[in-house]
Amino acid sequence: MRKPPMKDWIMIFLIKSYIATFLDNLAVRNGYIRYPVKLFKSFDISVIFSYLIFPITCIYFNQLTKQSKIVGTLFTCIAFSVPMALFENILEKNTKLINYKRNWSWVHSLCSIFFTFIVVRSLYKLINSYAERQSNEKTANHLNTIDH
Repeated sequence: MRKPPMKDWIMIFLIKSYIATFLDNLAVRNGYIRYPVKLFKSFDISVIFSYLIFPITCIYFNQLTKQSKIVGTLFTCIAFSVPMALFENILEKNTKLINYKRNWSWVHSLCSIFFTFIVVRSLYKLINSYAERQSNEKTANHLNTIDH
């Protein structure tokens, strides 16, 4: 089993950051979540969570599930998502870092975390599959030109 190159983990990090930013902004703008304490005043989302914790966790998730079948991947996704959603719920109940609004709950967070793990893994697999196909076509074309 080959070790995936660093570019794979950077790709996962960036995809996860983008999706987390989009979903977090959507939740904030629609009034479901609020972050009263902000690291940067110009951001309405949790910068540390969306741009650091969540993407790094997604890299570990993808490393662990790289060779897993669907059932194993789903169980691993649950194992990653539940603690993150519960920790967010604890922060919401005991700090002023996050406020749930409009009937948002830890279950909604759990579903969005779970969904993004699966979407990022699927996109990662899709991109790698496409790149591998392209590489195989280039190799086949190169071999054909050598034979002629």
